[in-house]
Order: sequence, then C-alpha cells, then structure tokens
Amino acid sequence: MMTTASIFKFLGRLQKNLALSIPAFMILGVLAGYFFNVSALKSLILPLTFFMVYPMMVTMDLKSLLRKTNTKLQVTTQLVNFILMPVVGYLMAMTFFRDQPYLVLGILLTSLLPTSGMTISWTGMAKGNIQEAVKMTVIGLILGSILAPFYLVFFLGTSISIPMVDIARQILIVVFLPMVAGYLTQRALIRRHGAEKFQKVYKTRFPLISTLGVLMIVFIAVALRAKILISNPALVLQLLVPLVLIYIVNFTLSTLIGRFMFKREDAIALIYGTVMRNLSISLAIAMTAFGAQGAEAVLVISLAFVIQAQAAAWYVKLFGRFYPAKAEPAADSLPEGMVKAAATK
Repeated sequence: MMTTASIFKFLGRLQKNLALSIPAFMILGVLAGYFFNVSALKSLILPLTFFMVYPMMVTMDLKSLLRKTNTKLQVTTQLVNFILMPVVGYLMAMTFFRDQPYLVLGILLTSLLPTSGMTISWTGMAKGNIQEAVKMTVIGLILGSILAPFYLVFFLGTSISIPMVDIARQILIVVFLPMVAGYLTQRALIRRHGAEKFQKVYKTRFPLISTLGVLMIVFIAVALRAKILISNPALVLQLLVPLVLIYIVNFTLSTLIGRFMFKREDAIALIYGTVMRNLSISLAIAMTAFGAQGAEAVLVISLAFVIQAQAAAWYVKLFGRFYPAKAEPAADSLPEGMVKAAATK
C-alpha cells in the first residue's frame, strides 16, 4: 500500500521530468483512445481543470502585489507578454496554419496566457530574483485572464465564432474561483499549522497535485483525438515546427532585452516570466469553452508542454554563457580593512 509520502515522491518525479512525463501520458492517451471508447472522459474535463488550477492558487502569494517592486522590470515583462508575444504567436500561426483557424487558436492561447508556478521554480533554479518572479506570475495571470477573450476576438473574430460569454465563464471557474478558494485554503492552513509548516510541507506538495491534473488533462485531450493522430502522424511534426520557432524567438528576444536592460538576477526573472506560458489554463479554456471544435487547439497546447519543459531545463544550463556569474574578488585584492572584516565573520 502506497503511503502519502511515497505518492508525493512519485508525483515529484513526474514534475521534475515533465519533458518525459507528458509524452508518456500522450502515448498512453493515444493507446487508450485507439482501443477503447473514451467519450465518457469528457465529463471529467471541468473537475480535472479545477483540480489542476486550484493547487497552484494555494501557494500563490497575492500579498506580493503590495510590496515594493522594480517597476521598470514589471512593465517590461508585461509589454513582452501582452504586446510582443501575442503578435509573434499570431504571425507564426498565420504563416503555418492560415486556413486552419482552430490550430491558430491553439497557438494564440499558448501566447496569450503568460507565467505559471514554473516561472518561480525556474527563476529560483537559475538564481534569479524570486520576489519579482512571484509578482510577474500574479500580474500575468490576472491580466492574461482579463485580456485573453478580447485578444481572441481581435485576432480570430472574423475566422471563428469566439464564445466570449463562455470564455469569461470558464475563466471565472478555472482562474478566479480557484484563486479565492486557494487563498482561503492558504490562510486556513497557516492558521492551523503555522507559516513554517506551510512553507516546508504544503507549499511543496500542492504544486505536485497540480502536475497530476495537468497530466490527466493531457491524457484525456490526446485520447479524444487518438484516431486522428494515428491516421495522420505527420500532423505532430507539422505542429511542432511553429511551436519550436515561437519558443526560440521568445527566449532570444527576452535574453537580449534582459542582457541590455537589467542586472543578472532581474534578467533571469524577466526571461522566465515571459517564456513560461500558463499552458494549464490555456488547455482548460480550449477544452471547456470551445468544446469538440477546440480539440485541435488542445493538441497544439499539449505539445507546447513538452517543448516548454525541455526548453526551460536546457536554458538553465546555457544561461551562464549569456550571463557569467561574477567571480568573488580574491582576498589579496581586497582593501586591508575588508580582509580583516571577512576574517572575523
């Protein structure tokens, strides 16, 4: 019998290896959808979506919005997120999928909803400014949820019917209700167990629950499209090309902006605050607001998970080439007073 600790340990392995976990669940989805009737799984989409988003909200620090911030960094980040990347996403989508509006929808949804819990995680791993990354995550989530329906109408209003009311309702269900529930849960856990236990135990476990929700959503999304994928395997390659190009453009532009405008720690936060997209919520909107017609968009977003996880991991390794860490000065190069002070510490 599996214990709670072993379950979370297993989920931790899945989260650390998303670049492998997501393809594995996609393959399982293809097999399940090909050999079995999986239409009943559609009824699980909404509860799984809430199950996917709510745990992220429990760990979100909404009070960070009230703290002193680097205004230039935050404004630059959101300009990249809501001006630059939507345009890049739209141009790339129209280049590859001009006559396939629901594939364009998938590309746009990956471009319109920035930041996720992984923004904070990767910023920390790359030794960036975590405090600013937290603010980017909160601001990006709120702005993206409000602006996404209007962006979709602006870019796609003449190609497909954009269900504004349905999108607004789904955003309320999968973003703002979980945000309120998550905040209340956070305060209740802190009151009952204390801030220290919340930070050490609950704040590490809730994102793992969210990871399971993501993997189950990906499994269902692919299972529902399994027969199409098997009959047209070249479609996967066709979808991967523009997604890879978008991430290359995103990483390149964000790196250049960070390199010339900000110090190292802030640049790391900017990069991961702009290249990590909130694919979980994008997936939820595509599956719930657009119904069966959104299945093509769901496939695009599912593949974006694979690319994003792999790209983020590789970039941590490459970042040092763009931003070499400053070496500590040798003791013999320091003023005598500083050497004595250092020796007494």
